[in-house]
Amino acid sequence: MSRLAWYRLFLAVGFVAALGLASTVASQRTAASMAGAAESFLATLTPEQRGLAALPFDSDDRERFHYIPTEMFPRQGLKIEDMDETQRRAAHALLEKGLSEVGYQVAVDVMELEGVLRALEEQGGRVDRNPEWYYFSVFGAPGPSGAWGWRVEGHHLSLHFTVVNGEAVASTPAFFGSNPAEVREGPRKGLRVLGAEEDAARTLLLALDDAQRAAAIIADAAPRDIATEAFATVHSLGPGGLKASAMTSDQQALLRRLIATYTSLMADDLAAERTSRLEAAGVENVTFAWAGGVERGERHYYRVQGPTFLIEYDNIQNDANHVHSVWRDFDGDFGRDILREHLRASRH
Repeated sequence: MSRLAWYRLFLAVGFVAALGLASTVASQRTAASMAGAAESFLATLTPEQRGLAALPFDSDDRERFHYIPTEMFPRQGLKIEDMDETQRRAAHALLEKGLSEVGYQVAVDVMELEGVLRALEEQGGRVDRNPEWYYFSVFGAPGPSGAWGWRVEGHHLSLHFTVVNGEAVASTPAFFGSNPAEVREGPRKGLRVLGAEEDAARTLLLALDDAQRAAAIIADAAPRDIATEAFATVHSLGPGGLKASAMTSDQQALLRRLIATYTSLMADDLAAERTSRLEAAGVENVTFAWAGGVERGERHYYRVQGPTFLIEYDNIQNDANHVHSVWRDFDGDFGRDILREHLRASRH
């Protein structure tokens, strides 16, 4: 299925979710499938491997993350390189439970780009790239009660899921990066792992009239990186940019399509839930901001910010051929909001 088809699918799913139809059942279904996959993964491990992969839910490491290479930021968890074939299949089966079909392929492509980087950088003497240096961690005991979570992380991939009482599922932070942004030589020449995220934003920017574009462009030069970097907690980046309330209906449709490039990476139920929260908070309150060059190949940055969430994207490094992108929730990262409700309910 094409990325455009996914956009349309998840927009439709999101509108249904916005009406509040079957959201609890969807969350329970997702939570149960994640728990089953996590238990199956853990069951394949040796005691020594389980000591690496299974961590307490209250571990300090649960909210520690980054997207830089492993040698610059050591990870905890069990590395793919140290798994046998059965364990790898179980690990990937767990990853598939958190992502859509297209999102899973994007994650796999991000990992495989480490092999492309290794080939590109060997000429300069750097060889510390490996598609198998991605770490799987399970926090707490997967099941229908209490709180537990899981994470997949390595260079340019950091995905976090939290499950509470077998019903509520949080799926942020969700970071995807791509280096190179476009593979320009070799067997995978032409591959743009996060090309949809770039193209949808530029399409929206170019659809604005002069006055709207002047409001949307907050700086002539792009920043050095996403503003939120790998901070454990994030807040609003301010009012700069163009609000959806100042866009035409066609432009708002392009904004929704841009947001759908991110929601469509998540598993169906998670995507619908994200869109439902966005709709409840009001699409008209979402702001689009751009910095840097407008033409493809120029360094650029954008963000999409709503009352409850923030999307950031940049293509700055390596002569604008190196992408960072992330979805953050102001209250929901690492499941903080659903954990807060869980604790409040437990006290009563």
